[in-house]
Amino acid sequence: MIELCALDSGEMQDLMREMGQSAFRGGQIASWVARSAEIGEMTNLPLELRSALAQRAVANPTAIDSVRVSRLDGTEKYLYRLTDGNLIEGVLMRYHYGNTLCLSTQVGCRMGCAFCASTLEGCVRSLSAGEMLGQILAVNRRLAGNCVTRADKKAGDRVGNVVLMGSGEPFDNYDQVVRFLRLATDEKGLNLSARGISLSTCGLVDRIYRFADEGIPVTLSLSLHAPNDEIRKRLMPIANRYTIDETIEACRAWVRKTGRRVVFEYALVDGVNTDLRCADELAHRLRGMQCHVNLIPLNGVKERNLITPSEQTVTAFMERLRQRHISVTRRRGMGEDIEGACGQLRRRTLNGTADGGRSDLTE
Repeated sequence: MIELCALDSGEMQDLMREMGQSAFRGGQIASWVARSAEIGEMTNLPLELRSALAQRAVANPTAIDSVRVSRLDGTEKYLYRLTDGNLIEGVLMRYHYGNTLCLSTQVGCRMGCAFCASTLEGCVRSLSAGEMLGQILAVNRRLAGNCVTRADKKAGDRVGNVVLMGSGEPFDNYDQVVRFLRLATDEKGLNLSARGISLSTCGLVDRIYRFADEGIPVTLSLSLHAPNDEIRKRLMPIANRYTIDETIEACRAWVRKTGRRVVFEYALVDGVNTDLRCADELAHRLRGMQCHVNLIPLNGVKERNLITPSEQTVTAFMERLRQRHISVTRRRGMGEDIEGACGQLRRRTLNGTADGGRSDLTE
């Protein structure tokens, strides 16, 4: 089936010509798709065209299967079902500046990071650009009350920012992720600001260099999680392919090419990478670089036997980086009562052990 949300305006017009329609119908369809409409709801299209289109295409291949809403902060955790029955996850976080959606780029992940639940069963397959864009459209539809024609819906009732930090390694699905980014920022589509999109990679160095040439001004986040190769290899198999020096040099090249800083994600794992000497070594490696460190106290994954550090340890590590003149913040914990970390809910569902949180079945 053709994924309508994965077509740009030119491709949509080509489809209409192929179906014996005027090209302007493509613009009408694109407008409906951007509003999260299903084919049957596109009321300015002839009924015959809608019927023919429904035989060949789907507006959105990604449907919300279930929702968990945090009692702590209103964060929403989504389990999406794809047309082939596969499940992926996403998280909607509400901030004072708008709604941010964390979305997945693959079903599972093959990178093998020790602290991540997404990788426990490996990577089933990569997502299409339409399946990625569809996650945003499905959430926008939910936020609009499942009515795409509501005249009274608020402008803020939609996704304004996106982080590619759910299940999967974005650069392991490079072509489709780049296509997704161009579709998501297309002014004739969702028209999201590229500067409101963050892409997180575990460090596929060759792809970082390639992505710097794409001219898409998103924020690049690098999952570093260690100050040296010895510790990084304990946590991230990718460290056996690229050294930490090669990885950081690729990030410096990104800064030189794009003029945009890099955000280094650093998950604090008690007794592994939390020693103050680690903070000193990290600061030394990043010295003079346009960057920011985002500290993340480990969200425990019991299958990995890794431990969350104490508040005292987190604070001491953060203060040491500040003393070394490194820009640093601690990531705000959200959705902790609904298994907000990527991979957890999908795995519990597949194993038939999902529980907890408030669940609202939708669609």
